[in-house]
Amino acid sequence: MIPAVATNMDRLAAASAVPHQSSGDVPLHQYIDRLATPVWVFDIDRSRVVWANQAALEVWGADTLSELIGRDLGKDMSISVAKRLRQYQEDFEKQGATFSELWTLYPKGKPKTLRVIYSGIRLRDGRMAMFCEGLAYHSETPETLRSAEALLHATVMISLYDKLGQPLYRNPAARADAGGNDTPLASRLMDQEDYLKIRTSLNASGEARLVARVRAASGIRWHEITARECRDAVTGSPAILISEVDVSDLKQTEEKAHFLALHDVLTGLKNRTFVQQEFQTLLNNVRTRGELVGLLFIDIDRFKNINDSLGHAVGDELLIEVARRLQASVRDGDVVARAGGDEFLVLFRDASDRESLNTIACRIREELSRPVMVDTRELQVTASIGISVFPNDGADIYTLMKNADLALYQAKEAGRNCHRYFLPQMREQAESRLETESDLRRALEQGEFEVFYQPRISIAENKIVGAEALLRWRHREKGLIGPGHFIALCEETGLIEPIGAWVLETAARQQRTWQDQGHPISVSVNLSPRQFRNESLLPLVRRITAQTGCDPALMELELTESMLMGNDDKVAETLQVLSGLGFSISIDDFGTGYSNLAYIQRYPVNCLKIDRSFIADLKSNSAITELIISMCKLINAKIVAEGVETEEQLAWLRAKACHEYQGYLFSPPVALEQFDELLAGVHSDRKQRTRLALAE
Repeated sequence: MIPAVATNMDRLAAASAVPHQSSGDVPLHQYIDRLATPVWVFDIDRSRVVWANQAALEVWGADTLSELIGRDLGKDMSISVAKRLRQYQEDFEKQGATFSELWTLYPKGKPKTLRVIYSGIRLRDGRMAMFCEGLAYHSETPETLRSAEALLHATVMISLYDKLGQPLYRNPAARADAGGNDTPLASRLMDQEDYLKIRTSLNASGEARLVARVRAASGIRWHEITARECRDAVTGSPAILISEVDVSDLKQTEEKAHFLALHDVLTGLKNRTFVQQEFQTLLNNVRTRGELVGLLFIDIDRFKNINDSLGHAVGDELLIEVARRLQASVRDGDVVARAGGDEFLVLFRDASDRESLNTIACRIREELSRPVMVDTRELQVTASIGISVFPNDGADIYTLMKNADLALYQAKEAGRNCHRYFLPQMREQAESRLETESDLRRALEQGEFEVFYQPRISIAENKIVGAEALLRWRHREKGLIGPGHFIALCEETGLIEPIGAWVLETAARQQRTWQDQGHPISVSVNLSPRQFRNESLLPLVRRITAQTGCDPALMELELTESMLMGNDDKVAETLQVLSGLGFSISIDDFGTGYSNLAYIQRYPVNCLKIDRSFIADLKSNSAITELIISMCKLINAKIVAEGVETEEQLAWLRAKACHEYQGYLFSPPVALEQFDELLAGVHSDRKQRTRLALAE
């Protein structure tokens, strides 16, 4: 702060970089002090005047500069004025701007209106202050007329009340809405609590904001209200400035949005958000009464098949009917919600014994299993249900839902169309699955997977003509693990896609290596259902072909029959593209699905692999196996027999002119090093008889 004993011009010089001598070495402060125009410097940060000329002292009603400097002008400054001064300060810093506005000052509580020109001035310590020049106020100025016109036509309702809430002024919009000009603030508000909130907030911070119901000429409306403490420009007395915006339409939209946020749009049932927010409240209420509550997690069996085959419109109609039947199956006090997709929840109150839960679960399954007519089409579905009980199986809704979901998983594992109760061991199984999933992700990152190869032997030439790439997991603790222990989990979690891509690339590189070594054998790779239907498959195959330099003519992609079922144009298109790239297409485990020439002939199938179950029991299945071989010959497809373990089986296959076989008779799947040994042994001497091979 500038010392109080300094002269006026010394203060100005100390406050800014303005020189205090004129070019003629005449003291400049003498001329500024003699100006009739009020001029002062205002420290915005500290809300104090730091210098003023004589005319400004008169404006501020100060006898001396020291008296004016000692005033704390922020003490009675309204929030609006403080915010506006901060805006000035920012604009001075950024733009070096000058502003002219009409202001009412309150020296010693008395109003004095004048037009002030503001500009920035830098204080000695580097802070930005404000240089103020006051001009006489003329009410006929264009700015005054424009502000009055704007206030006249503004749709925002502006009202000024005295400190007791009596109206002093309303602009036309406020007066029209209130139906007059004499309604006190307390009477304007419908709820006394809202008036008290405004008063409390004003006393605490000088401003208030809320959305409240008000009495309007047109009836009860919702207004967004902003209130701030200020002064009456006429009397200088404390006042309250109220601005209001009618938000009734927005409020209705908000209420609708709130409803939609807690309800499912399709079925009208409560949704998952409602479950998470409100179910816990319901549980807390029944906890005090010592009641048991059952949570039923319901899933429509194979609903995806309906969506995929008949379309989502049919699926939606089915879900609407399922929701209706669920509501009809429960009592008034029970709550039905849609958790998402084809999953539903029922909160069953007063589940005092398992018999009552069995009854409701059976009733729901019976209701849902009745035929449903959708667009003249009769559909029939079943449901699987998992059940957890509060508080035995969980004290909160999240735990109950998790445990009911575990029970639901067990119901599906048991064959679907049944219900199961949560048991603690289910959690252990789930944790084991999670641990295995985590281990699988780590295995992929740390290279714990290996590709084994099982030879495919030409029956006519008795030599290796191909190899099937088979995944193995060399666990750091459990040792070598076969795919039967983890492939299903990989498919379920989506890990099959990166793992499958790695297997395909590894096999492709190996095919190229063998070809360069003089062994042009084919390499077959299994594609999982999820991998095959992924949009990234074709780009992946193209990338691997280019990067590895493999020969597509010696690469075979194996699919199961179930992946080709139906009349799916997308499947046919994908297979045509793969075939066009030069890859062979093979159907694995042929005969176990719906072997049908009609659908096989739709696709570019090059090879059929007879499932090992037919080979294992040729005495009982010889006729069927011979029929499958005949079908293969009919469509001119290569025939490969899987699971050949005895020379009798091989002799039978040779007699039926089967092309190739693979199985433990020649070799189980082996690591690459062992396969190379087999490959080298067979090709080094083709007349040499391999172990367990058929005698000529």
